[in-house]
Amino acid sequence: MLLDVSVMTFDRPEAWQWLVQFCILATALLVGNVLRTKVPFLNKSLLPSALLGGLLLLIFKAIPGCENIINKPMMEIVTYHALGLGFVALALKNNKIESKSTPMKVIETGALTASTYVIQGIVGLIVSIVFFLVGKKLFYAAGLLLPMGFGQGPGQALNFGKIFTGWASQQGIDFPGADFGLSIAATGFIVGSVVGVVYMNILRRKGILSRKKIAEAQVNKLEDYEGEGEIPDAESIDKLSVQICMVLFVYFLVYLFTNWIQGLELGNFGENTLKPMLWGFNFLIGTLFGVLFKTILNRFKKARIVKREYINNYMLNRISGFCFDIMIVAGTAAINFEEFGKFVLPFIIIITLGTIATFFYVLAISKHLYPNYKYEGFFSMFGMLTGTASNGMILLREIDPKFETPAANNLVLQALAAIVLGFPVLLLMGVAPQSMQSAWITLGILVVFWAALTVFMLRTKIFKRKKK
Repeated sequence: MLLDVSVMTFDRPEAWQWLVQFCILATALLVGNVLRTKVPFLNKSLLPSALLGGLLLLIFKAIPGCENIINKPMMEIVTYHALGLGFVALALKNNKIESKSTPMKVIETGALTASTYVIQGIVGLIVSIVFFLVGKKLFYAAGLLLPMGFGQGPGQALNFGKIFTGWASQQGIDFPGADFGLSIAATGFIVGSVVGVVYMNILRRKGILSRKKIAEAQVNKLEDYEGEGEIPDAESIDKLSVQICMVLFVYFLVYLFTNWIQGLELGNFGENTLKPMLWGFNFLIGTLFGVLFKTILNRFKKARIVKREYINNYMLNRISGFCFDIMIVAGTAAINFEEFGKFVLPFIIIITLGTIATFFYVLAISKHLYPNYKYEGFFSMFGMLTGTASNGMILLREIDPKFETPAANNLVLQALAAIVLGFPVLLLMGVAPQSMQSAWITLGILVVFWAALTVFMLRTKIFKRKKK
């Protein structure tokens, strides 16, 4: 419900409601960072400060009388929009493939990302179908939220969780999809950090890895802040204001485009599958519009219509980092465990089997794709495919602090390839919840798709054996 600004006065609670919620998020993030820095156990665990902040808000909500202080609908809205804005900021960056990351290796890394989404979806869907068939009342498509929570994070887990809740309610099934998906995402951060650190320490004890100092790798160089020919830091408009305005302009285009699509006649598939999911694709549409905007701006620059460089990668990184930090805090704080009790057992099984499948699959493929830096490749991808890209970078910094291997480049540049290759999975997310038959069909397609992606990545190994 929109506020009536015509009668708004600043001494009314409504004028402060949204800002107070943002202040709560910021406070939780700061406290989480203090704990992450000062508590040795938390520091060694590599848990993100944002996740710690979100967990603090969950604990705060459990205190009698405090449960209504945190606005759950607003936390969900912040999570949703922070995901889209963060991806837009990343899409606007001027990225160039460096010599140590070949285009084919970037595509293969994108295939590893997409295929891991698929194997997570297969594992999760099998578990949820089994629980549905034995009468545990778990929604049969619930397991597909595993790749959304693990692979995509709180934003997509929330988006599709709400979609699944709608389909489940149409079939008389009570399923808190948003809380289920957000719980998977929060657990994924813990899995990525804790499991990653435990395995890293095992390798160190075996003498395979050695600890390196990472302080110098965390210091920014002068060229990181400003590129050649950029607009001044402060002229008639601040450079940061320009970056923020570009991100918001592109995101506004996302809204206009999505709203326009909603008014079109798209047939049975479009009305029942595509349209309900389209708002959940805000991050994907934002990425496409961000790339388009950046391309047009660069063309104008080459034609000398635009004479200065308006895009600043450093500031766009900071904007995306802020969006993702806030997304994690808000997404974790939005979890509601009141209706979660009857789903605890399938939740634990989905998380456990998903973690095992992700760990061993990514490890096996990394050894093949990255023979000269297999552990750097593994830790970067495992961290990302259970948490976010920042989790992957944090783990990678522990063993490759100066990013001397191509692992960091592969992780950053694979995003577009992963989106293209993983797009069929997102489409299937709208098909599977429609009926039990659709869930079985989705499972079969996922198995075939996973096999195809795996063969593509292992093609040199497979065809070499055939030649022999």
